[in-house]
Amino acid sequence: MDIEHNKINVDNYKKKDIEELRKLLSPIEYSVTMEDGTESPYTGKYWDSFEEGIYVDITTGEPLFSSKDKFKSNCGWPSFAKPIEKEVTQYYKDTSHLMERIEVRSRVGDSHLGHVFPDGPEELGGLRYCINSAALKFIKKEDMEKEGYGYLLNIF
Repeated sequence: MDIEHNKINVDNYKKKDIEELRKLLSPIEYSVTMEDGTESPYTGKYWDSFEEGIYVDITTGEPLFSSKDKFKSNCGWPSFAKPIEKEVTQYYKDTSHLMERIEVRSRVGDSHLGHVFPDGPEELGGLRYCINSAALKFIKKEDMEKEGYGYLLNIF
């Protein structure tokens, strides 16, 4: 689904300073988003959740992923076929842990989200965005309007 007319306005989201994030985030949320950490597989709150709604950057609230693009991958982390808009994510070469991967970071918050792999379902485009639950906040479809995300409801 093309939602280009719903362009997410970057000016609506602000990056918080490190001290504020230390106070707002749990230790695992801070480790994942600010220190490029990874939660253990099958431990995050969203890996097996398929309720309708959107997933936003826990550090800024910027919309990142939709439940419409979420799929069961059996990898232990939430998996998405694509972001809501390609511009909300940034990509970097990651050679840590003796692997070569593509790191996914959020646009405004510059938060580490996870990695993208070319082993997703072909019918969904072939990509698997393997994202840490700790980097995300879920907004239920029925709460999107009151939370300020009503303009994205046509995704559903």
